[in-house]
Amino acid sequence: MAAPSSLPFDPVEEAARKWSARWDDADAMAVATSIMRVQQLLLGRIEAALRPLQLTFARYEALVLLCFSRNGSLPMSKMGQRLMVHPTSITNIVDRLQAQQFIRREPHPTDRRTTLVAITDAGREVTERATEALVGVRFALEALDPEQMKSLYDLLRDVRLHAGDFPAEDAARTWPNAFHNAE
Repeated sequence: MAAPSSLPFDPVEEAARKWSARWDDADAMAVATSIMRVQQLLLGRIEAALRPLQLTFARYEALVLLCFSRNGSLPMSKMGQRLMVHPTSITNIVDRLQAQQFIRREPHPTDRRTTLVAITDAGREVTERATEALVGVRFALEALDPEQMKSLYDLLRDVRLHAGDFPAEDAARTWPNAFHNAE
């Protein structure tokens, strides 16, 4: 489902051509620019799939995180850490989800300084519907077959590892059966 192009050429390739005439490492520039553009494309398609449910991808990720938690609740600070967002951002996400009645804030049973965020039944239901919508569009990655997805995942994981996104001792770990179709 490709959108019509507004340009008769690939602007990233053109930029790389011009870049290489002036500076070094045009390949790295082209790859970084491609990743940024693909991120825009993916987010646009994902947000479009979630829009009928009045969710953004950030709010969807928060709901999924709560669904994956043992008790359906987590401290706000832990949510921010796991979603890798600033405390102000997690507060905004939680405020919006609470206004939609998808989550509720609860006092922590043993730590008065901590607020728990708990998913509601409505939050669980919208998470299921949102997940169906995203799976229906293959998270906007229908252009890739399973082997390509695994290769791309591995390459991007190496970049994240090098940037310190997770501990190096976790480098050999993979999700159970995450790419079983590619092997």
